[in-house]
Amino acid sequence: MNARQAAPLRRVTILALVSTLASIPAGCTVGPDYERPPAPEPAKYKELKGWKLAAPGDGIDRGAWWAVFKDPLLDSLERQVEISNQTVLASEATYRQARAVIKEAQAGLFPTITANYSATDTHLGRALSGTGRPSTSVTSDLTSNASWDLDVWGKIRRTVESDVAGAQASAADLADATLSEQALLATAYFNLRAADSLETLLTTTVKAYRKTLEITQHQYDAGTVSKADVATALAQVLNTEASAINVGVSRAQFEHSIAVLIGRPPAELSIPKGALANNLPTIPVSLPSTLLERRPDIAAAERTMQQQNALIGAAIALYYPDISLSASYGFSGPHALALSLAHETWTAGVAASQTIFDGGLKGSQVEAARASFDQSVATYRNTVLTAFQQVEDNLAALRIYARQATVEGQAVKAAQEELDILLNQYRAGTVAFTAVVVAQATLLSDQESDLTIRQNRYLSSVSLIEALGGGWDAGLLPTSHALEAQNPMPHL
Repeated sequence: MNARQAAPLRRVTILALVSTLASIPAGCTVGPDYERPPAPEPAKYKELKGWKLAAPGDGIDRGAWWAVFKDPLLDSLERQVEISNQTVLASEATYRQARAVIKEAQAGLFPTITANYSATDTHLGRALSGTGRPSTSVTSDLTSNASWDLDVWGKIRRTVESDVAGAQASAADLADATLSEQALLATAYFNLRAADSLETLLTTTVKAYRKTLEITQHQYDAGTVSKADVATALAQVLNTEASAINVGVSRAQFEHSIAVLIGRPPAELSIPKGALANNLPTIPVSLPSTLLERRPDIAAAERTMQQQNALIGAAIALYYPDISLSASYGFSGPHALALSLAHETWTAGVAASQTIFDGGLKGSQVEAARASFDQSVATYRNTVLTAFQQVEDNLAALRIYARQATVEGQAVKAAQEELDILLNQYRAGTVAFTAVVVAQATLLSDQESDLTIRQNRYLSSVSLIEALGGGWDAGLLPTSHALEAQNPMPHL
């Protein structure tokens, strides 16, 4: 067989080998397939005893969880968080970056194709041409080269799987950041409303104390009390008035915090004064098992486990040989564009490489990947435990605060009755002014405690909704199919 007869046979043999390698199924991936490890999950919440279950219509809306507080101003502020909160915007950029990383990894599944063109114009003088006159010749090459690293063992596909899970974790982180910033805003808002109510309480108390001061002044003018009683009454007025003024510091700080949370300079936001309401919402609490699907931080930790699991397969794939295809096709001839079959050139080839000795490098990489996965499992389980703790903490807080509010309300009523009696007795001159002062201080202290309890109940309500995941659930995560569809993977 001569060279001309052997060329077609070599061509058929190479093409057959390429076709065989290209037909290897895409599902050939080494390494463990992901299964979610079990999490420490209670059958019921310990602190749910005596909890009033919500009616079906009282459920937390998906997304707008703050709507249960029925506050239009809070609603308008919360809706700005997703739009202009800088922490949320940073997390959103991180998520977009994670999606781009998927495309980067998927690019390794496609062939790489390049094109090259060169033209050379050669001139020979009269002495060199051999013909006694100058000569000019043109030589050109137009080639296209292709190379394809076949992902026979699934190293690239495991990397894509890891990046997809990482993007889902990033999406969950975005949801968690959004929920956290929204909860911070609600907390600042209710603290601001509590400051408004405290200022109103102190201002009302100052007015009451001024009336007492007038009574004391009349008693002094009548010669029935000493100047010391007048001084005490005046000091009480001024101290309470100073406390009312001081509330403005915390109120301003809460207002500034809200401005930053909605992405605006503090100078551009002014919230009109209002009172802390007394209509706490009924918050639905479902079974503990649903918490695993409703908390974005749990979803992020769970996706991170899959991300690390896939990297084990990518590390194991390094044990196997790398197989690649290469080909080139072009034209070369004595013209600027020698595009004719007479000037065609082509090559096709297959290559495989296998590491024989690496001093245990690959084994160490697999071991490190498994350790990273084990670490992610521990982080996931700890995230779950922390979530259950947060729910239990806030259930207990709301239950205990409700009992405390009932008792404190009775204390306020009793203190008011005591003060009314003592004031009448003081006017009649049957008790000393010190008894009135003590009763007034007791009433104000009880009223402040009552307001603080109401404030704590609102803050615990926000914390409980946040601990339950707000209106979020795992169904809001982008699916693997949707993320991979950005740049569909080819079938080998």
